[in-house]
Amino acid sequence: MKLSLGLIALSSAHAFMYPSTTRPASGLSMVATSPPSKPGAPTADWSPESWKNKKVSQGPNYEDPEELDRAVNTLKKCSPLVFAGEVRSLHESLARACSGQGFLLMGGDCAEAFNEFNVDHVRDTFRVMLQMSLVLTFGAAMPIIKVGRMAGQFAKPRSEPDEVRDGVALPSYRGDIINTEEFHPEARRHNPANMIAAYHQSAQTLNILRAFSTGGYADMSRLHAWNLDFVEETEEGSRYRQFATKVDESLRFMKAIGVDTSSPIFTKTDFYTAHECLLLPYEQALTRQDSTTGRWYDCSGHMLWVGERTRELDGAHLEFVRGIGNPLGVKISDKCSPEELIRIIETMNPQNIPGRLTIIVRMGADKLRKNLPGLIRAVQREGKSVLWISDPVHGNTYKTEEGIKTRSFEAIRAELRAFFDVHDEMGSHPGGVHLEMTGEDVTECTGGVSGVTEQSLSDRYNTYCDPRLNGKQALELAFLVAERLRKRTGLPSIESL
Repeated sequence: MKLSLGLIALSSAHAFMYPSTTRPASGLSMVATSPPSKPGAPTADWSPESWKNKKVSQGPNYEDPEELDRAVNTLKKCSPLVFAGEVRSLHESLARACSGQGFLLMGGDCAEAFNEFNVDHVRDTFRVMLQMSLVLTFGAAMPIIKVGRMAGQFAKPRSEPDEVRDGVALPSYRGDIINTEEFHPEARRHNPANMIAAYHQSAQTLNILRAFSTGGYADMSRLHAWNLDFVEETEEGSRYRQFATKVDESLRFMKAIGVDTSSPIFTKTDFYTAHECLLLPYEQALTRQDSTTGRWYDCSGHMLWVGERTRELDGAHLEFVRGIGNPLGVKISDKCSPEELIRIIETMNPQNIPGRLTIIVRMGADKLRKNLPGLIRAVQREGKSVLWISDPVHGNTYKTEEGIKTRSFEAIRAELRAFFDVHDEMGSHPGGVHLEMTGEDVTECTGGVSGVTEQSLSDRYNTYCDPRLNGKQALELAFLVAERLRKRTGLPSIESL
């Protein structure tokens, strides 16, 4: 019976995004619900272009202003990629998570690439996130909000403006939406037309995600079909299959007592997209005023975050996001003081609206244990409503002796453990996890059940930017987080079920 009750929680998570009793046909809802707040409302001191009056960090150097204007004007005439009703549904779910009634799972590529795009790649990442979400739902006994770093994650900040090879200096590769990786002058030129290509690829990605989330692929009766071939041969794959078998048993039990397991609550899921708000001409061009509320929304993605390198209080990026109605995130490291964090929160969420702002923590385990308590204490003291989530991947990058950039699974696990430990001590809600990951069988991060070593990194090192967890490593982390969530609620471990 415990497992059956757990499955009811799983099925509830599939439809949790929708506050009404009637679920829309689309898993990515286009229904405009009453907004829970006033972010995005027109103001006299903000417009989609007001960021131009501020300092722009990590911005591209477009040589031809007319070429840039043509690209921006083309995008302004394009259809929105997401819709205001979808954004508000995500906001409502994040608001519940702020009060401990949800857990945010964010995952996807470090940076999307034009020549890497294919349906299988999108499907595999979506499938692993479904697996992770199911494990986490059972562990947390609460809805899991699924947000992919997809359909817009093309731009990347860079430490240096130029890259030097054999004495030749060219502009650094900043993601396919700006330039391309090949090392020659034309490829590295900051090309405004790349924004249009990024828009069209994002539209295709969203179409694929909508089809998978609503077309039967996410049906919980297909748990075993979600297995990736390379996961089947691992310990975590075995654990997942055992877990899926128990859920199958619960589905049969629920069907036997009259529950309709063919209803949308069991067969469809909700999936949202997010990316870093980095390339402001692109974001501005896709910002629209909602016809039902009059509020501004950046329709390039459901959620946007501001990175560690662009969160200056007087900078262009905070100026832009403060005026849009989307849920927002901000990445912080050990460089952020409690006082600065409060000022960032007041800039990005001046009305202190639950679900509006997610704090994405990236520090490394030791620095997190030292610095996060003070940040949480300041937020508690000021009565600020935020969702705390861990980004344990970014702060644990290093280079091997051969110069290959990688990340250690054990270091990632240690930072996650520290994140939960601190929230246990502070009495606050560990609200989610943010991972650079892929559903493909890459060898980019070392350790975990995948068995990747520094010597085997070159086997399938495919990333165009930073190293990603593979499907096995991501699923292993999901089980570890699920165990920790169950421990917080006093439930028995998944192993004992």
